[in-house]
Amino acid sequence: MTTLERVTPFLKWAGGKSWLVNNINVQFPTKFGKYIEPFLGSGAVFFDIKPKSGIISDLNGDLIDSYTAIRSDYKSVEEILKYHHHMHSKDYYYMMRATKPTEKYSKAAWFIYLNRTCWNGLYRVNLKGEFNVPIGTKTSVIMRKDNFKAVSEILGAVDIVKQDFSHSLSLADNGDLIFVDPPYHNSSLSTKFVKYQDTIFGWDEHFRLRSQLIEARLKGAHVIMTHSVTESIEYLYKDIADIKLVSRRDTLAASSDFRGRYMEMVIIFK
Repeated sequence: MTTLERVTPFLKWAGGKSWLVNNINVQFPTKFGKYIEPFLGSGAVFFDIKPKSGIISDLNGDLIDSYTAIRSDYKSVEEILKYHHHMHSKDYYYMMRATKPTEKYSKAAWFIYLNRTCWNGLYRVNLKGEFNVPIGTKTSVIMRKDNFKAVSEILGAVDIVKQDFSHSLSLADNGDLIFVDPPYHNSSLSTKFVKYQDTIFGWDEHFRLRSQLIEARLKGAHVIMTHSVTESIEYLYKDIADIKLVSRRDTLAASSDFRGRYMEMVIIFK
């Protein structure tokens, strides 16, 4: 694999940042130490940057397990995914949704299969921690752009960990690059917050995140954050960061006919 090879995320994720890496108005540093991303999701920025070292993390254990499985043996994951592709149907989807495997590579393929065939790639679990998103309209499990070999090689350069964002950010050093895409606060006029795994990512978490990002910046790390346009979040960062408004497309509408464009904040620490 060459550094010029384009690698796209193998997952679709609510709040994914594919739009960001293609935006000419946002420039990431080209020279930095290690790369740190504590809310990984589909890893669009990570796969675009392809860092030589770093720490990528998330609290979603199934997500992290999928990354580690592909890193260690992408061929095993891909072979099982091909079987899911061959077997896919409405009945098969709901059977697989109800039977979570325990074997490492089978579980990774299961997670990717559900992600690619559920409604809009949404990740949601019930109170028992069981995936409960209905089947979507997509029928292809194997994608033309799949390049699991390249994905595995890129992942081989970094540590992949299930942990709270604070642990990842505490490892920042001078010259490191931190990209942060936390769960979004829904509205500047309400107290509604997004659930992140088993807990609500509320004001305590946002203030804790802000404090750790300030600490990392004082160490000399580059810090870039994204968030929906929200007065309360803008207030938290307006005095310590430059805030750009960037247009992006909404990808979570049920039909592409109803998907429009809206603005997000790109917060670049001073």
